[in-house]
Amino acid sequence: MTSPAPAPTVTPPPSPPPVNPPSLVPSAPTKQQTRPKLPSPPDFSSERTSGRAFLNSCMLYLRLAPEQFSCDEEKIFWTLAFFKDGRATRWSENLFRQEADTGVFPIQSWADFERQFRSQFFPVNAEADAVNTLEGSSYYQGNRTVDDYLDCFLTLVSEAGYTDPWTLVVKFRRGLKTNIQGQIATIPFRQPTDTDLEAWYAAVWRIDQAQLTNEAFQSTLWSTTMAPTCSALL
Repeated sequence: MTSPAPAPTVTPPPSPPPVNPPSLVPSAPTKQQTRPKLPSPPDFSSERTSGRAFLNSCMLYLRLAPEQFSCDEEKIFWTLAFFKDGRATRWSENLFRQEADTGVFPIQSWADFERQFRSQFFPVNAEADAVNTLEGSSYYQGNRTVDDYLDCFLTLVSEAGYTDPWTLVVKFRRGLKTNIQGQIATIPFRQPTDTDLEAWYAAVWRIDQAQLTNEAFQSTLWSTTMAPTCSALL
C-alpha cells in the first residue's frame, strides 16, 4: 500500500510593515504657505508725479520678500525690469551702456539707487510746492470727502516738512468745511486741543460719520413717507 504524499509546506506571507496612525496634531504651516501672494509693482514710464508711488511699491515688495534677493545688485536689476517707457527706459539703458564700457555696473548699492532715482524721477521742488500750497487755499476741503481731504493734507505736510503740532492743527482746521469747524468748536466735552492733530482727525471722522448716518436716515425716511402718498394718488 502506497503511503500518502506529504502535505506541501505553505510559507505564510510576510507581515505588512506597521503603519503609524496619522498624527492628530496638524503640522505647523511654513512661512511660505502663510505668506499672501505679493503683487508686483506697476510698470514705470518716468512720470515724476508717479515716481514716489512706484518706489514705495518696490520698497514694500523688497521688505516683504527679502529672501528672493541675495544682494543689492539683484534688487536694482529687478526694479529696472519695470522701466518700460520714456525717460525711465533711457536712464536704464544708459546704466547698462556704462557697464558695457567699464565692466562695472555704475550703481553698486540700493541706497545709491534710491538716491539717484529720487533725483531723476521725484517732483522737482516738491517741498517748495507743498509749502506754497499750504500757505494758500487750494488745498481746502471744498466738496471733497473727509477721507480725500485728509489724504491730501497728510501728503502735503509730509512733503513740506511741517512738524510743529500747532502749525499742523491750524493748517488742518483752516482747510475744513466751515460747518465741520463749527461743530468741533462747539463740542461740549473732549474737544481737541490746538496741538493734538490726532484728536482733530478723530473728531472730524466722528462728525463725518454722524452726518453720513443722518443723511442715510433722512433718505430712508423720505422714501417711506412718500411711498404711501404716491400710491394714494394712483
